[in-house]
Amino acid sequence: MTNPVAKRTFDLGVSALGLVATGPLLVLIALLVKASDCGPVFYRQVRVGRHGRPFRIWKFRTMVVNADKLGLSVTRDGDPRITRIGRLLRKSKLDELPQLLNVLCGEMSFVGPRPEVPRYVDRYTADQRVILELVPGITDLATLEFRNEEELLATAPDTESFYVQECIPRKIALNLEYSRRASLAQDLWIILQTVIPPLRRAG
Repeated sequence: MTNPVAKRTFDLGVSALGLVATGPLLVLIALLVKASDCGPVFYRQVRVGRHGRPFRIWKFRTMVVNADKLGLSVTRDGDPRITRIGRLLRKSKLDELPQLLNVLCGEMSFVGPRPEVPRYVDRYTADQRVILELVPGITDLATLEFRNEEELLATAPDTESFYVQECIPRKIALNLEYSRRASLAQDLWIILQTVIPPLRRAG
């Protein structure tokens, strides 16, 4: 099991360095998002964190304004709510970069279960709610396995039902597996595979 002090020290130091190193890129993306339709640069969605505490996640906005009122919380490939620049950001995962702020503030870790929206957490069984004992993260084993989740959901006849019945249980199982053998070395390996996808296939 990863030492929580070591994990937090790593998260704090690397998130601070990451924000400094990616500063120019963050500014460029912000300008592109703003120029695309003059809407907000960031999307602050409520997610459920450790011990069931809600927090607002930082993401670059990739969908039209008020998209959450126009459709589901999950998106499938070809969703018309996604903006042109949003498609590029989602494909490259650059829309997740602002979550370095969540890590810096201690609301998230680099590696941990991806935090869900309340409406899906409310459907968790008692066994599944065990996952809420873990600090949510930017990436995890489920992120690697479901890297092309939007394309997968596009093949489902009922997007939300498929996500709840098939995706969520598998993601929880993967994160419980991670928690049983968590270590800083494993975290680094997951981060590397997230940043360099071919490493997953090599591993």
